[in-house]
Amino acid sequence: MSGEDPMQDVLEVARRARAASHGLALATRGDKDRALHAMADALLDREAEVLAANAEDVARAEADGTPANVVDRLRLTPERLAAIAQGLRDVAGLPDPVGEVVRGSTLANGLELRQVRVPFGVVGMIYEARPNVTADAAGICLKSGNAVLLRGSSSARSSNAAIVAVLRDAVAAAGLDADAIQLVPGDTRDSVKALMRARGYVDVLIPRGGAGLIRSVVEESTVPVIETGVGNCHVYVDRAADLDKALAIVLNSKTHRTSVCNAAESLLVHADVAQDFLPRVTAALQAAGVTVHGDDAFQALDGVVPATDEDHEREYLSLDISAAVVPDLDAAVAHIRRFSSQHSDAIVTEDQGAARRFVATVDSAAVLVNASTRFTDGGEFGFGAEIGISTQKLHARGPMGLPEMTSTKYVVTGEGHVR
Repeated sequence: MSGEDPMQDVLEVARRARAASHGLALATRGDKDRALHAMADALLDREAEVLAANAEDVARAEADGTPANVVDRLRLTPERLAAIAQGLRDVAGLPDPVGEVVRGSTLANGLELRQVRVPFGVVGMIYEARPNVTADAAGICLKSGNAVLLRGSSSARSSNAAIVAVLRDAVAAAGLDADAIQLVPGDTRDSVKALMRARGYVDVLIPRGGAGLIRSVVEESTVPVIETGVGNCHVYVDRAADLDKALAIVLNSKTHRTSVCNAAESLLVHADVAQDFLPRVTAALQAAGVTVHGDDAFQALDGVVPATDEDHEREYLSLDISAAVVPDLDAAVAHIRRFSSQHSDAIVTEDQGAARRFVATVDSAAVLVNASTRFTDGGEFGFGAEIGISTQKLHARGPMGLPEMTSTKYVVTGEGHVR
């Protein structure tokens, strides 16, 4: 590759990915599963090579003053690499979505009509920090019959290059085209922009990362985008809530893991239970290290800082939560409609009518009743694997498993039928 023209360099790997996708579309489940097991074995066999490359990334990040939590997401260990390899084996154990008949019928004129799942073709992944995404995305795309172009962040460039080299060798040794898994060349934004403009070569882009990355891809890409990840998730405690249950759900939603998109960032409490619940939940959150950014009602309690509109709409990904008291369920829904990212929003209530109204009026990818927002996850939903959590409405919404990594086509079979 020239290295002088990012667009041409990206188009070259995209052309190779397109050619590889044609062969991958013909691969059997056995072919793909053997490749996935070979990929897992190779990561463990070449552990030292991958960890040495990762150590370069970690050292560079630490020298640049990168926050410790970001460095931790970047760091690989033998245990984490083993978990990545196991993830590839888990994907091999899942049903192959390609060829599944979504619906079928025999028409009145005798034509047989089937709608079947088919791969997208070439999937582009733009993502930040975590090198495990490199292997996860490669495995999920291969199993669903897609070639993948991987553009991770420059902070993980050594790790990503090592992982992709291992996976490509394993795929080739298993008899499939190594170009089904490729890194997008280049470390600058120009290569990202080229991938976003590779319409006709790349079938779909999936960004995984912070709000800024996702917004940039959605706004600038000419390739169709499946929007994922940003999670301003709410927990609404209704007037008919079991307050013990509510306290456990709020704490789990907020504190179980703060740096993920399904962590709760906003708390709403019905005015009728505010007097009893606010002191309890505020004390419990503060004991867990959470800073509460509250409205006037919450600010009557010690240690609560004032909340602005920016606080209510923010995805903190930290030990912070916005909080407000609302007069009724409809006000809670209005607040969620204004500030939610339409990822995951929960109600805690023993009133089935209130639950049904909340479910019907909150327009999010996942709406939870008496359950933590942390359950919005492909693994927790029993999908076995997840490429991301879609917050848009076209094609796929919520956790994206293997079926969501496919499109469909119609197969029409006749016996000399003419119209």
